[in-house]
Amino acid sequence: MNDKPWLASYDAGVPPSLQPYPRTTLVELLRSGAAERPEHPALLFKGARVTYRELDRQTDALAAALAGLGVKKGDRIALLMPNSPQAVIGQIGAWKAGAVASPINPLYTDHELEHAFRETGAEIAIALTPFYDKVKALQGRTPLRQVIATNVKEYLPSVLRVLFTLLKEKKEGHRITLAPGDLWLPALIAQHAGAPAAGVTVAPEDPALLLFSGGTTGLPKAVLSRHHSLVMAGMQLRAWFAPLLTEWDDTIAMTFPVFHVAGNAGVLATGIIGRHPLSLIPNPRDLKDLIATIRRDRPAFFPSVPTLLNALLGHPLVQQRKVDFTPVKLTLAGSSPLLAETKRRFEELTGGRVVNVYSLTEATMACLATPALGVYKPGTIGVPLPDVDVRIVNAETGQGDMPIGELGEIVMRAPQLMEGYWNRPDATVEMLRDGWLYTGDLGVMDADGYVSLVDRKKDVIKPSGFQVWPTEVEETIATLPAVAEVSVAGVPDEYQSEAVKAWVVLRPGAALTADEIRAHCRATLAAYKIPKHVVFRGSLPKSSVGKVLRRELVREDAAAAG
Repeated sequence: MNDKPWLASYDAGVPPSLQPYPRTTLVELLRSGAAERPEHPALLFKGARVTYRELDRQTDALAAALAGLGVKKGDRIALLMPNSPQAVIGQIGAWKAGAVASPINPLYTDHELEHAFRETGAEIAIALTPFYDKVKALQGRTPLRQVIATNVKEYLPSVLRVLFTLLKEKKEGHRITLAPGDLWLPALIAQHAGAPAAGVTVAPEDPALLLFSGGTTGLPKAVLSRHHSLVMAGMQLRAWFAPLLTEWDDTIAMTFPVFHVAGNAGVLATGIIGRHPLSLIPNPRDLKDLIATIRRDRPAFFPSVPTLLNALLGHPLVQQRKVDFTPVKLTLAGSSPLLAETKRRFEELTGGRVVNVYSLTEATMACLATPALGVYKPGTIGVPLPDVDVRIVNAETGQGDMPIGELGEIVMRAPQLMEGYWNRPDATVEMLRDGWLYTGDLGVMDADGYVSLVDRKKDVIKPSGFQVWPTEVEETIATLPAVAEVSVAGVPDEYQSEAVKAWVVLRPGAALTADEIRAHCRATLAAYKIPKHVVFRGSLPKSSVGKVLRRELVREDAAAAG
């Protein structure tokens, strides 16, 4: 217990270890689910549903089709789709063919997308129709030899399909003409329905997934995870949330995209392992559609980010109590700090529990999280899950554990950590050292094993040589009732070398001045931490999962300065 003080904080029934993990894959677990309850819904999408039997058969057919197109074991297949049945079918079908799935953010710029294709060496891409022309324009400069297209309407209920065809398909860029040699996904699946299995054995140690890291330094790097890693991640999460979730019955809202580690190694893996139907949400920022999905599918588990929780809390229908959130037993808040007020308000709305969680792509969802039923400590990201070890080491040297309560770099060890960066051994060695993953995040651990995330090492601001952690300033400003969102970063300054700057979004109808913000900060922060510059904006730039992009604000600031 001395070297793992967090074990005392575990909920009753959550084991300290799940070793030995079964030697299996998500592919085999899907097959066993289809055998056990073939007509049970696996995927829910805008009123339509895909059963376990249908998901198993369609992915078998796609695997056979891919094999017929020359896909061999270890080949990479790029997937450019938001959350949709095709995104899940494409990934599992690629796995059954022995390929490595590489879900890519379809909203990448042309430069980023070309880099992603080159980085993975993918020769086949499966893309939703609005992104088809974008992919084709890059094909000649990448290893891609063929594109498989799919239209979102293919899995809509019949009435919605007709309305979409009449009103939205052409207008929103979903109607395309295939280039010679390219193929339609539903035609491929239909042609190979009932075909023999692809004849490929997928082992737990085989490479499964290439996801791109956030790219905080330079272009994003492809992170490789193996099949067994996904099983272990899903089992850990399933064990952690078991006190609140019922297998088969409880639906998970899939708000995180499959090209994000939380959506793929988190939600998808947990759903398959726990037999939870997945309610697929293509764009959680579309609050009208999100609310309609919550009303229809009544999810028990709502993985999210704090910005989305705040957006829902501010929606008129939610404020008027016209949306029933009582089925939500568990809400997960990740990717950015969870403020105590946001947690309180959302728990009051749902009657359920809001859990904070922390991980990163390179960890394949090796998590720290708040106990589902146990003690929540405001300002912390929780404690390590079963089989996840965490240390706080000297941030400068990377060596030596820091005393309880002292700041250092968070390092993690778990059986499912990434194998490494794809074809980048030097970058892998820098981040993975003696089995420990050096996260680049700074934090402290208390005597109970709870970790508080302070900030990214590289995000520290140094006005006149002092050290300022942006998150501390953000959390101070966010306590002002008028503030809806805030981000803080360092900008060049002739006098201080680097100055603290805050970008602030106010709540509708609220008023606040820069001087009032500084006065509020002065009450709790040292003078050097008070923002020298305050800018009010209508919105903040965010990633695909709702995380505010500090680096984009700094880039915009530099561009404006000339």
